[in-house]
Formats: sequence, C-alpha cells, structure tokens
Amino acid sequence: MGKGDPKEPRGKMSSYAFFMQNCQEEHKKHLDASVNFSEFSKKCSERWKTMSAKEKGEFEDMGKGKQKKKFKDPNAPKRPPSAFFLFCSEYHPKIKGEHLSLSIGDVAKKPGEMWNITLLQRKEKYEKDIAGYRAKGKPDAAKKGVVKAE
Repeated sequence: MGKGDPKEPRGKMSSYAFFMQNCQEEHKKHLDASVNFSEFSKKCSERWKTMSAKEKGEFEDMGKGKQKKKFKDPNAPKRPPSAFFLFCSEYHPKIKGEHLSLSIGDVAKKPGEMWNITLLQRKEKYEKDIAGYRAKGKPDAAKKGVVKAE
C-alpha cells in the first residue's frame, strides 16, 4: 500500500513513540524470548512516568526533528485547478453581489452547498437512468456482431 519499508513509521512520531522504540531495541538486546506486548507496554509506561524531564528531553528532541523539505522546481508547470475550485471561482462573485448581507464565511460556504446540490441531482438522474436501462434489459451481444470465442 505505502511506499518504502513497511517497518518504517508513517508520519511524525511522538517523543513517547521514540521512547517505546528504544525500549523495544533494549529488550531485544537483552532477551531473545518473545514478550507479552501488554506487559511490555505497561512497564515502559511506568518507566516513562518516572523519568526526569532531562531524560525525556532526548526523546522530545527526536520527536521534534525537522523533516527534509522537498525541492520544488520554480520552473515546473502548475497543476490545473480542480473542477470544484473553478466552480467556486465562477460563482463566488455572483453570490457576493446578490447577497450583500452574508458574512465572508457564509459567502464561502454557499458555492459548496450549490456544488453538493448539483452532485445530488446528477446522482439521482444517473440512478433513475440506470434503473430504466436495467429494466429494459441489456442488448443481446450477437445483435451487435460480437461473436463468442469457442
């Protein structure tokens, strides 16, 4: 599903997650036998609670680590705006002009409401059309000149 190593953490890790990872590595060094995760988690939690702020600081620094910023080529072409964005940019000035009493937030919400209504209408029309199509029955493949492979 994702990219890279499946053992690698996804997203940002908290300081406590780094601490748990460290505990797990220490445990593996000392004991080869498998352990109940519930018990292991409780012991690590108790250890975390008794640690001083200075000891936790090391893990907090790891949790706040800066991520590398992706290089973005300034000469690369921009992506085209989405259909919803184009819809909003077209209707926003009209709504603003027609409804002077609306707040900025309400003016911004209105195109979204219009978009949803349009989608629902189109979905209902499609469902009605597909129901009619299915009621008629599918055309026979032989009439269209399609031959079954034998």
